[in-house]
Amino acid sequence: MTYTVNCSILLTELPLLERPAAAKAAGFDAVEFWWPFDTSVPTDAETTKFENAIKDAGVQLTGLNFNAGNMPAGDRGLVSWPARSSEFLDNIDVVAGIGERLDCKAFNALYGNRVDGESAEKQDAIGAENLASAAEGIARIGGTVLLEPVSGAPKYPLLKAADALKVIARVKEESGATNVKLLADFYHLAVNGDDVAAVIENHAKDFGHIQIADNPGRGAPGTGELPLGEWIARSRELGYEGFISLEYKEPQETAFSWAIRQRATSH
Repeated sequence: MTYTVNCSILLTELPLLERPAAAKAAGFDAVEFWWPFDTSVPTDAETTKFENAIKDAGVQLTGLNFNAGNMPAGDRGLVSWPARSSEFLDNIDVVAGIGERLDCKAFNALYGNRVDGESAEKQDAIGAENLASAAEGIARIGGTVLLEPVSGAPKYPLLKAADALKVIARVKEESGATNVKLLADFYHLAVNGDDVAAVIENHAKDFGHIQIADNPGRGAPGTGELPLGEWIARSRELGYEGFISLEYKEPQETAFSWAIRQRATSH
């Protein structure tokens, strides 16, 4: 199984730049991150430090978020946020540059919350334009832009797979972009009441990426009630060939106990 460790939600006891090496030490060869900088256009020194931490650890960067704003404060992306649209556009070349240098191909563009005083129609029109711009910028390095339904953010409008797929279809229709794909986060979909098994049956071959956490609690696999193993296996059967991202909350000392148990029983 090809797992990748989301180092923005796991190993948080460590400084950010020490986490890739910790993931490697835990037996993983791949990592991903939410946007690791405070601004859309960090300094060259900042990006170099981040890239070196990944290269020095000997892991592959498999995914990177575009700048999503202040996530702890509740921001969930700049894509459809009119007042910050230019920040998102400025971010595209930076993201593509990091991707090109680290051979990363998948980039999550969080859509953004509904904004008071702006119509949904206006936000969705800007969102489609900005996703098309991101798709064009990322296509230059052979990459894919990911769009994700999210739970726990009351003003985030993409709750189920169908919501994201509708936006993706609009982007394709308006711009011709074919490299915007669904990020299937099984935890978010399940929490939002989606029929995850049906989403897999209908769309697994077209998933751009899969992320997992158990529910309730967004903990490690096996801590809750979701049939994550079955869902992953079925996605594979139906043609999904990408990484499975570990995007859950668990203390460092027990973060990967389930994977060790899984390896022990499979030999």
